[in-house]
Amino acid sequence: MGYRSTQRQATGSSGSSSRPERPSRIVLENFLNRIVTLALGAALLAFSTLASALDYKIGFVNTERLFREAAPAKRAQQKLEREFATRDAEIQKLSKQVRDLQAVLDKDGATMPENDRRNKERDLANFSRDLQRAQREFREDVNLRRNEELAGFQERANKVILQIAEAEKFDLILQDPVVYASQRIDITEKVIKALADK
Repeated sequence: MGYRSTQRQATGSSGSSSRPERPSRIVLENFLNRIVTLALGAALLAFSTLASALDYKIGFVNTERLFREAAPAKRAQQKLEREFATRDAEIQKLSKQVRDLQAVLDKDGATMPENDRRNKERDLANFSRDLQRAQREFREDVNLRRNEELAGFQERANKVILQIAEAEKFDLILQDPVVYASQRIDITEKVIKALADK
């Protein structure tokens, strides 16, 4: 009987040694505490960064609105219209000649003498070619002058924006394009009023 008791004890000992060891509760708690500490640290860092950002004074200028509403920009547009008014009228006159000649050919081309029809078709081709060339040159010249005027206006606007930024202690002024800007930081109206006084 003593032999059997010894055998059972030996078997029980070998069975318990074959089970995998579970991690202790203390190790798991330490691991979880470490994760929580890291998460809290990251949250505090993000909060402190946001708090620092709130110390900055930021402004926004809507450039498109400046070009549309500022007095110097309006004057520049009116100047361009006066400068190109004569050429625009000449192009409109030539365009009317092309339309009128095309209307005559559409209406009477089938019944008029062949010689007259050929002459009018030749005139129409010449007028159309002259019109296309005049329109192309007109667009190129207008765009060139507009870019010159806008560059001058942009330079004046930038000086005004810089003056406002320095006077009101702005840290950063943003311009278009931006995805979103709150009305609270929009200083476009200030810039428009300042440009009107120049």
